[in-house]
Amino acid sequence: MKEKIDHLLSEIKAKIISNKQELEAFRIQYLGSKGTIKELFNDLKSVPNENKREVGQLLNNFRIQTEDLFNSWKEKLEESSENKSTIDTSRPGNSEGIGSRHPLSLVRSEIIEIFARIGYTVSEGPEIEDDWHNFSALNFPPEHPARDMQDTFFIEKGEKEMALRTHTSSVQVRVMENSTPPIRTISPGRVYRNEAISARAHCFFHQVEGLYIDKNVSFADLKQTLLYFAQELFGEKAQIRLRPSYFPFTEPSAEVDVSCTICNSKGCNVCKYTGWLEILGCGMVDPSVLEASGIDSKTYTGFAFGMGVERITQLKYKVNDLRLYSENDVRFLKQFTSGI
Repeated sequence: MKEKIDHLLSEIKAKIISNKQELEAFRIQYLGSKGTIKELFNDLKSVPNENKREVGQLLNNFRIQTEDLFNSWKEKLEESSENKSTIDTSRPGNSEGIGSRHPLSLVRSEIIEIFARIGYTVSEGPEIEDDWHNFSALNFPPEHPARDMQDTFFIEKGEKEMALRTHTSSVQVRVMENSTPPIRTISPGRVYRNEAISARAHCFFHQVEGLYIDKNVSFADLKQTLLYFAQELFGEKAQIRLRPSYFPFTEPSAEVDVSCTICNSKGCNVCKYTGWLEILGCGMVDPSVLEASGIDSKTYTGFAFGMGVERITQLKYKVNDLRLYSENDVRFLKQFTSGI
């Protein structure tokens, strides 16, 4: 009996269990109701009385070791099953879609790069502005329509009334207040107008405004700068024309049109058959604006210009609805995916 128990103990220790089926077969063979251990305890009855105590202890130790081995293999198989990856590593991978930059970001970066080539630096400022920087310093009289609630989002900050900036010209005021000419800067950023949202208008949009102040700056310098910009953005064949206009902070002021690159100025539905597309406003900085910011208007002159990034993007990529820029429609954004 002792020899049989020792033999069985060596046998189970030599076994290798690799799956749940083998583990279950082991349990039935040794620990089952009709298994080897059960039979050994039945045979204990035939052992002489003087040896029963010793053989019984051997049987209990054998049963305990068998159960310990069974539980150890069971835990290992369960851990192996949990950690087993369900991914077939031999299977070819799926190609991931290439991301893209937003069309407004693409055009904004291109505009900044064009002006950086001729010495313009980037200036930024807060989107919540006080009356001085958003209106008064820019020569907006108290009765000007832009101060009306229908154009501007006003908010209260303590006892002080503030506004969401209606243009990035407020950044230019801050630059003039804290810099000494010569000044050559552009101010890109988001602006807000209290307007109904439609295919041609939105309550927020993006601008890039430029400012150049130095001695003997003339309107001819302004025109040449804008011609350079138009040809760099729309192609070397692009031409511009200036039409008289009015802005409170510039005098004289002008609207700038660029020759339609879609029809080569022959006339199409995009340019309304005129051959020209409006792209920005500009003018010589009003002397009162210079004086308000502490710059001597008798020594320095300057020009300013401003354009809507959405408008430029619309012309460059033929986008016919401004709402597409902010709706995050994947079908629209995929059109600007990199070809790398």
